Amino acid sequence: MTQFNDLMAGPPPTELPVDPAAGELDAGAAAIDVVRHHPESPLAWATLAETARAEGADDVSVYAYARVGYHRSLDLLRRNGWKGHGPVPWAHEPNRGFLRSLAALTKAAEAIGETGEAERCRDFLRDSSPEAADALL
Repeated sequence: MTQFNDLMAGPPPTELPVDPAAGELDAGAAAIDVVRHHPESPLAWATLAETARAEGADDVSVYAYARVGYHRSLDLLRRNGWKGHGPVPWAHEPNRGFLRSLAALTKAAEAIGETGEAERCRDFLRDSSPEAADALL
């Protein structure tokens, strides 16, 4: 008997491994220091972007931090089987560094007038995780 796969189902959800920076951030370490220890960490960069924004940093700096987090996220997603689309569930805690980086980039792109990028990022976030979009935007 031939087995058929449901081609309409789409790719399975991507679940990233635990981010080594999470423990340091949870313990209260400053995001700037955690980035120095874990420059590969999307969570550290997302936290740095969010902290900078909350503390009134200039929009270009926040944008740069968020963009680094976004690109570190893409690297991590690809290393973990992501093929460029598909769900990245908010409920899976280690995915939140990527999702927060993407939300931070959306907001920072809006702040510097990069409307097209902000729209693409907003759509990407909603496509990846509607729950994250609702929680973060």
